[in-house]
Amino acid sequence: MSVYEFSATKPDGTEVSLKDYEGKVLLIVNTATGCGFTPQYEDLENIYREYREQGFEILDFPCNQFKNQAPGSDEEIHEFCTLHYAVDFPQFKKGDVNGESAQPLFAHLATEKPFEGFGKGAKALAMKAIQHGVDKEFGDKAYIKWNFTKFLVNQSGDVIARFEPTASMDEVKAAIAELLQ
Repeated sequence: MSVYEFSATKPDGTEVSLKDYEGKVLLIVNTATGCGFTPQYEDLENIYREYREQGFEILDFPCNQFKNQAPGSDEEIHEFCTLHYAVDFPQFKKGDVNGESAQPLFAHLATEKPFEGFGKGAKALAMKAIQHGVDKEFGDKAYIKWNFTKFLVNQSGDVIARFEPTASMDEVKAAIAELLQ
């Protein structure tokens, strides 16, 4: 099953088939405006500007399931991202990525590339402690462990990599560049 079999809702309620992105490299990200990882918006926008003309898209899905770090409306989230980070990539309606109400796209992404840990270092250790709370809250539907989890999708719609929020943005950028070659 490819990501092209899913659709997503824009903030204005318009349904968008992910088939519209067929043939492009995609980075699908669940985001939040009040998270310690929120500054990654700057890196994401820089990567987007560098590669969008080469067939690359970032699809942004705000989520408020992690400590209420995206409490605003879709419009407020968009205004924040535009004002603070000049975000120009597509943003979708805020929604859940875990539990019974999880967007089917995120259940698919996480099934294709399950969580393998936060890596090493201080941030990884801190996130490991938080992960247990997420797992307890959502049980076997704890697909995503925190905001700014990124899924890299190739031009055929296959999920080929998962990057936790603790992953280096240089690593994410290198993987995107490799797919675009």
